[in-house]
Amino acid sequence: MRRVPGVLVVEDEPAIAELISVNLRHNGFRPVWAMDSATAQAELDAVLPDVILLDWMLPGESGLTLAKRWRAHPRTKAVPIIMITARGDEVDRVAGLDAGADDYIAKPFSTKELLARIRAVLRRRAPERDEGQVTVGDLCLDAATYRVTFQGQPLKLGPTEFKLLHYLMTHAERVHSRSQLLDKVWGDHVFIEERTVDVHVKRLREALGEAGQMVETVRGAGYRLTAQALLVKSA
Repeated sequence: MRRVPGVLVVEDEPAIAELISVNLRHNGFRPVWAMDSATAQAELDAVLPDVILLDWMLPGESGLTLAKRWRAHPRTKAVPIIMITARGDEVDRVAGLDAGADDYIAKPFSTKELLARIRAVLRRRAPERDEGQVTVGDLCLDAATYRVTFQGQPLKLGPTEFKLLHYLMTHAERVHSRSQLLDKVWGDHVFIEERTVDVHVKRLREALGEAGQMVETVRGAGYRLTAQALLVKSA
């Protein structure tokens, strides 16, 4: 039997939550509604969903606070989060992405677009399977076991950062524009802004620690992964 993906809908407006839930059920998802931060945390503690739809403005803790906490916790770190809010300015979108959201959709939105975004983050959640390892300098990625190490030490990456690193490592030393990365890593880039790439590159560098220097910004062109950066530093 095909598994039905679970979606935690964290939304304090009943009418909007019901509209989202009905459309999710009709399109093969299993929605669970939480109207505030406390209920949302209780639902997460009970069962991990496949995706979280998270409203920014909530009673109690804000969606932004919840996103930061869930992204920092080992148990919920890998669960995709789509932020839903009426705050559509660039500064708010950036704040949502920086807090840990994988995507951001501003109200009002069409249910078709929301469903497309959910399907997109679910596809991105699982990296491309590639038996064997990819190694660049002391950085090693094993797509089959979902492991990344640097100088033999394990690193923890979120699903999007893992897929981004996988692409950069399999195309090392090449410069990739933001639009190219959106196309190759995200796929459904029609729904995602180029600024998203910058946010995830920042997260990737932070997760890589010292190896983050290997992800270079090429001014006016994009990003490149190279082992030369560490060689230059150690010289």
